[in-house]
Amino acid sequence: MQHLKGVLLGLFVLLCSSQIFAQVDQKVASFPSKKYTAQAVKHSIVVDGKLKEKDWKRALVIADFEDIEGGDKPKPTFNTEVKMTWDAQYLYIGAVLEEPHLWGTLKKYDDIIYRDHDFEVFLDPIGDGEHYFEIEINVLGTLMDLYMNKPYKKGGTFDLGWNATGIITAVHASGTINNNSDIDSNWTVEMAIPFSAISRVNRVATPSNSNPWRINFSRVQWTLEPDGISYQKKLRENKKPISEHNWVWSPTGIIDMHVPVKWGYLYFKN
Repeated sequence: MQHLKGVLLGLFVLLCSSQIFAQVDQKVASFPSKKYTAQAVKHSIVVDGKLKEKDWKRALVIADFEDIEGGDKPKPTFNTEVKMTWDAQYLYIGAVLEEPHLWGTLKKYDDIIYRDHDFEVFLDPIGDGEHYFEIEINVLGTLMDLYMNKPYKKGGTFDLGWNATGIITAVHASGTINNNSDIDSNWTVEMAIPFSAISRVNRVATPSNSNPWRINFSRVQWTLEPDGISYQKKLRENKKPISEHNWVWSPTGIIDMHVPVKWGYLYFKN
């Protein structure tokens, strides 16, 4: 009898687990992926974090960031805008992040940047959901980059030893960083990502208008409180930080950016 009870309990747990995973998969599938067409530059781009060139002025604007879980969640508190353009060597990404409290602490390359406010780029140049890249940056200009062989839920592992060789980045802060005596405006991120850096053996990152890449953008935002003249993360009663906000371009339906099938589509236009 005890053995039978154990078998029945095991079957019940298995059934519940299957239902939970099915609900998660259904939630992920319910969000359609977005699309963006990047136009090729007509003039050279100087990566200075200011986005002043004419090519940036005519680039299409992404302004519809949402909570990572989707539209039924609260809308982001602050605006985020992203643009893209390209030339024979680079994919250029420009982002403007509205921010009244400019704050950053991490200064070492390959620190875990999402522990600060950050801006993140996820790139899958082949578009098959495997062998993709993640780049994170904070207001101090500190960079983290990694390579994933496949998503974590499919048994993937990350390689923090991978570097986006040749990447050029710049950050421009409109305000005072780590100073709570005033209200800031925004911070601007500009990146030039070499196609060579995100190419692998038999997986060359080639701009195409017929074979789109998969791409997504994320913004991690913490709840802050004053700490002397600067800021610190606001804590719960259990002394742990209030959970971060995850604002993204193309929602994945769950709190996990590593769902490439839900990232947006990137097309390249000459």
